[in-house]
Amino acid sequence: MKRLMIAALSGALFGAGLLISGMTNPAKVQGWLDVFGRWDPTLGFVLTGAILPMLVAWRVAARRRTALTGTQMPPPPPQMIDARLIAGAALFGLGWGFAGLCPGPAMASIGFGGTPFLIFFAAMVAGMWLFAVWNRRA
Repeated sequence: MKRLMIAALSGALFGAGLLISGMTNPAKVQGWLDVFGRWDPTLGFVLTGAILPMLVAWRVAARRRTALTGTQMPPPPPQMIDARLIAGAALFGLGWGFAGLCPGPAMASIGFGGTPFLIFFAAMVAGMWLFAVWNRRA
């Protein structure tokens, strides 16, 4: 139960931050990526505001053996840059640039965004599922 409460509070805080910062608005994200047009630098402030607390959280987490929920801390992710990472980053970036959404804002936008957001979310979930199927076979 404690784990679900922490997850719910974390998700609500993250979603609220996305809504308040305007990151659920695809035009805002695409404005950040349009460096040769009508560039909107506000996403840079959002990214910086997310990175700084995470640097502290990673330092604290590195010293802990167990999480707040009592479960074992996961191992750190691999530091290797390989073809899978580059391909995944490229696909993520293309989708983010075309749609102006990534998974977090897509989920936060489902309740108010209408049909285009639902279509994007369905396509995103289908892509994740297809990757899982492909990854199991590879």
